[in-house]
Amino acid sequence: MTAAPRPVDARHSLALARDVLATEARAIDALAARLSDAFVAALELLLACRGRVVVSGIGKSGHVARKLAATLASTGTPAFFVHPAEASHGDLGMIAADDVVLMLSNSGETDELVMLVPHIRRCGAAIVAITGDAHSSLAREASVHLDAAVDAEACPLGLAPTASTTAALALGDALAIALLDARGFSAADFARSHPGGSLGRRLLVKVADVMRVGDALPIVRDDATLAAALVEMTGKGMGMTAVVDAARRAVGVFTDGDLRRAIDRIEHARTLSIAALMTKNPRSIAATRLAIDCVEAMETPPRVTNLLVTDGDGVLIGAVHMHDLFRARVI
Repeated sequence: MTAAPRPVDARHSLALARDVLATEARAIDALAARLSDAFVAALELLLACRGRVVVSGIGKSGHVARKLAATLASTGTPAFFVHPAEASHGDLGMIAADDVVLMLSNSGETDELVMLVPHIRRCGAAIVAITGDAHSSLAREASVHLDAAVDAEACPLGLAPTASTTAALALGDALAIALLDARGFSAADFARSHPGGSLGRRLLVKVADVMRVGDALPIVRDDATLAAALVEMTGKGMGMTAVVDAARRAVGVFTDGDLRRAIDRIEHARTLSIAALMTKNPRSIAATRLAIDCVEAMETPPRVTNLLVTDGDGVLIGAVHMHDLFRARVI
């Protein structure tokens, strides 16, 4: 029968939590000190894999294996998780000769994994084992064995996998990041694996994807009157209008701020040229730039909320408002 919960002893609980973190930190420190040529051998084997990395484990090691498969897949190494119990009931067919099977087991004696070894050998796939026992069955049978042994679990009962799973997780991450580096995997590559996330939007969405063009673009000639510019601004709802010359080159921008600064001159609104009131040399950006780059350009003092989009000759092709970046969820 489970004992009734006791009132929380803050001092005891904090001391226990600190001891858990210290134990797991020591386990990782010891793991780092033990890294050897076996790690390099595993790295070379995985890097040379012409198929996929199949990650497998059961129980707590299975949860770590799932996470490792996801990390590998998102950092340039095609990988997937196979449950060892399901593998012996048909999923073994997912494993091919060009694959590398990465097995996680603290004891190295997990029956469901050990039983798979001869079948994996028969199909020609290599095995990398991460275990806590260098003399275990999996360690002996593996093409490469990575030692993830820990001196003690962080659980005060010495039962719940804690430091051992942390060590296996950290070693798996080290392997994934070393592979990422060896492949020359870039932030743009990472974004392509995460198109639905904020990072993907930041690294994939271009200015051309969010800019306003055509009838949505406020634009007047440099010989237009203030009155005409105000009509254009009101109709397009960007709080500004681009000003272009006869060749459609952007020569200025007229904003709400420019209107406020020109308030003492607007009695001649019907005849006053916009060229006399506009801000010259307007800020612009290329359509091929990342949309997130607009933020830095807009926030450079004095801050603005709009950017013109021009080509290499300064010809106006669009405009971006801060709200366009919000709608695209770039910021």
